[in-house]
Amino acid sequence: MPNVRYNNSEYKISHSIKALDLLSEIDIDKKDLVVGIKVNNEMVDLNYVIEKDCKIEFVYKDKPAGNRLYKRSLFMLLAKAIYEMYGDEILNIEHSLSNGIYCELSDNNVLSKSELEDIVEKMNEIVKENYTINKHIVSQEEGISILKDQGNLEKVRIIEQKNLEQVKLYELDGYYNYYYYPLVPSTGCLDNFKLHYHFPGFVLLYPPVESPNTVKEFIAQPKLADIFYDYEKLGDILEVGFVPDLNDHIEKNEYGELIRISEGLHEKNIAKIADQIASQKEQKRIILIAGPSSSGKTTFTKRLSTQLRINGLKPVSISTDNYFVNRDKTPLDEDGNFDFESLHAINLELFNDHLVRLMRGEKVRLPRFNFKKGVREKSDKVMELNSDQPILIEGIHSLNNKLTEFIPEDHKYKIFVSALTQLNIDMQNRIPTSDTRLIRRIVRDNLFRGHSAYDTLEMWGRVRKGEEVNIYPYQENADVMFNSALIYELAVLKNCAVPLLEEIDRENQYFYEAKRLLEVLDCFKNMPFEEIPKTSILREFIGGSVYRE
Repeated sequence: MPNVRYNNSEYKISHSIKALDLLSEIDIDKKDLVVGIKVNNEMVDLNYVIEKDCKIEFVYKDKPAGNRLYKRSLFMLLAKAIYEMYGDEILNIEHSLSNGIYCELSDNNVLSKSELEDIVEKMNEIVKENYTINKHIVSQEEGISILKDQGNLEKVRIIEQKNLEQVKLYELDGYYNYYYYPLVPSTGCLDNFKLHYHFPGFVLLYPPVESPNTVKEFIAQPKLADIFYDYEKLGDILEVGFVPDLNDHIEKNEYGELIRISEGLHEKNIAKIADQIASQKEQKRIILIAGPSSSGKTTFTKRLSTQLRINGLKPVSISTDNYFVNRDKTPLDEDGNFDFESLHAINLELFNDHLVRLMRGEKVRLPRFNFKKGVREKSDKVMELNSDQPILIEGIHSLNNKLTEFIPEDHKYKIFVSALTQLNIDMQNRIPTSDTRLIRRIVRDNLFRGHSAYDTLEMWGRVRKGEEVNIYPYQENADVMFNSALIYELAVLKNCAVPLLEEIDRENQYFYEAKRLLEVLDCFKNMPFEEIPKTSILREFIGGSVYRE
């Protein structure tokens, strides 16, 4: 008789029971939003059969983990519909774009709008039928045979490279696919989605966390789309379209040139940005740099400074941290804690006054914030600028016009920096940009701050929430975007991240998240550090950077 612990209550079950059936017997709020379940802190699907004593926690789609599960279940639905209509696996789920996921059909299959409408109709038919999504554990040989029959060769390559004894396949009405995460129990759950035509492909739109039953209309982000397109072209140049291609380079010790080309492209793009600023040096006096956590802003800013000097400029930096309001004036978040990420945690009037005076050529005594005392103090640093000295300002609010509202727009040059991952595991298992940044941060926080992976995971939700409020709404305000992702980086970060993630055991509430990240990293072969240049953005996270103070 399994003893199930849930929300400080215990339920004695007279026999083994499917999690979905247990859900129907328990009186809980928001039952219609439950899409998965954690059993002893491991994420599983609702078709999981409970046979032993355990602790459970239901997963809701108005929370990040549940939203991710729902979104990726839509991938299965979409793949099934397209497979039924077109045969062999041709769906390529590429990258996030605006409030959705950009997808294409491979082999130059360009959809028309009417064909996309036919796909939507097929998806709705499958939803209406409410097919069960079953998980099957099969031998490697059987799994490879099934996937080959469906033309899913990229997944076959990963399975062969990992040399798995058993393969976990999900099946929907006779269609099989290989995923690294649980899915919803049946297609009837997947009635909230839209497909938006976006030549040459389309965008799969899904409900946001804050509104789990509503799908918002597509919001165009042309600058972001261009960045992903450029990264895709790099993959073509390097002949690295998916993780198995990268693994082949590593296996053959042919990764040196790959590193040099990737790093060379970074340097070229930074030099272009510096050239643009220098060509407008009389006007563009305030250089604003923003991006989410672990996007490599610090190294980017220092490398940009070097390139500006090559152009004859002498950039200076000002930190918004020194303009914090005194601790007793700091705004509070919804939980009553100090909200240091709020725009109003900064003395905007003083900050803007100093910028205006500096641009006029006046002398300004800069403040210094005493973080121990929680007060702003006068410093000994006096700044006076010449016309060849642009001001570099790096911070989460840099693209928000309210930060520099006293400065005319034509005097600003805005840069958005992020690690916009394009390298996916295979055609339908993508690696989210946020996962790359999270793995970067886990490694950096441990190396430079002594934090465990648990510490980083524990605060990551708050970091992401702050990004959604303070950074992403303003990213299209940028004059230029810089993609700090490196096509090889997860193969390097794996060396450091895996031991840290393996320290999180089953008793830890973040076990499910650690396991998910480990499954992603397990797809990569390890790449050594030695050939990575000391100026690389990656060095900001793994150590050895020439810019580390």
